[in-house]
Parts: sequence; structure tokens; C-alpha cells
Amino acid sequence: MRTFSLILFAFFALAMQSAKPTRIIFFGDSITQAGVGAGGYITRLKDRLAKENKAADYELIGAGIGGNKVYDLYLRVEEDVIAKKPDVTVIYIGVNDVWHKSSYGTGTDPDKFVKFYDALIRKIQASGSKIVLVTPAAIGERPDNSNQQDGDLNQYSRFIRELAAKYSLPLVDLRKTFMDYNLKNNAQNAEKGILTTDRVHLNETGNQMVADEMYRVIIKS
Repeated sequence: MRTFSLILFAFFALAMQSAKPTRIIFFGDSITQAGVGAGGYITRLKDRLAKENKAADYELIGAGIGGNKVYDLYLRVEEDVIAKKPDVTVIYIGVNDVWHKSSYGTGTDPDKFVKFYDALIRKIQASGSKIVLVTPAAIGERPDNSNQQDGDLNQYSRFIRELAAKYSLPLVDLRKTFMDYNLKNNAQNAEKGILTTDRVHLNETGNQMVADEMYRVIIKS
């Protein structure tokens, strides 16, 4: 009887473990901070999962803080990511590393960006979490490459693509997706209002696009 009870307990324990939802942490800046609000990309992801009867399969957690750069993520990764034991960590950073160079005289130099990002990946991997990388989408939406920081944003996006290749990680290439969309849908060469509210932060269409792109990777992770 005791043996049967132990087997039954083990069975239920295994069943409970297998039913545990996949915990996904979105780690980033103000774009991710807003992502958990009404209409935000994380909220839209949750809504889609609910409509497809998959809500119980995933736990989505936003860990975005406005103004953060890659080294800010590195400094808070233990508390905001590793301590929460995610199955998947989505790293969505880079806009402020570029944007703040001109707006605040700060930012992150290219070599330091790569070093911090690389160290961040290794630290999260060592904790056992899978990782998804995301390129920064936009700092201005003009499709004729006349946005002030297009050059730097393209460079930092390339760094992220290279890191994804180096570590064989899934990549959500929002930089390419946003540029392609603006080429087709921004004939007036507007600097904002197509996918962003202010050249950087997402409007309704932008949030939906990010949610759709994230979803395609999440269901494979």
C-alpha cells in the first residue's frame, strides 16, 4: 500500500510539473515597461494566447525600466531575471544605448555595448534560461535613411545579429521589420506616427507588430 501511495504521489508530482507554464521574461527599457500596459505588446501577446486557449501554457512577465541601457540590464539581471527562474528570457535593448548619445550626451560606446551584451547572455545562459534576442526597432521612421541615428542603430542591430549567430540564439529582428514596413507604408517620409508615437515608443500598430513578431518566436522556444 505504501509503495502504491509513493507511485501515486510521484505520478501527480510529474503531472503538476508537466503542467507548469513556460515562464517568459521580457527584459528591456521603457518600450517593454509600456508593453504590460493597455494595448502594449506584452498585453497583446497575452490576449492572443487567451484567444487561442494557450493562456495556461505561458506566463509572461515584463521587466522593463525606462531609460535602461545594456549595462543597466547587466546590473539588475540577478534580481529581475535570474531570481525569477524564467524558462525564456527575451532581451530587448539598444535604443537608449544609441539615442542617449545625442539626447543626453551619454549612451554606450560600441565596444562596451558588445562586451556588456555578451556578458549578459552568458550570465543568463548559465542560469539555465533560454534566450531570445531582439534588435532595436527605430529612432525615427523616415525610410530614406535620413534619421539622425540610423547609422548607429543599424550598427548596434548588426552587433545583436552577430551575437545571436555566435550563440545560436533565436532573433526577433525588429529593426529590419520596421524598416521594411516603413518603406512600404511611409511614402510621405514621416519621422513618426507610422509605428511609433514619438519616433521611438510604439503606437497601436507598432505594438501589434512587435507582439506578432514575438509570438512567432515564443511558440517555438
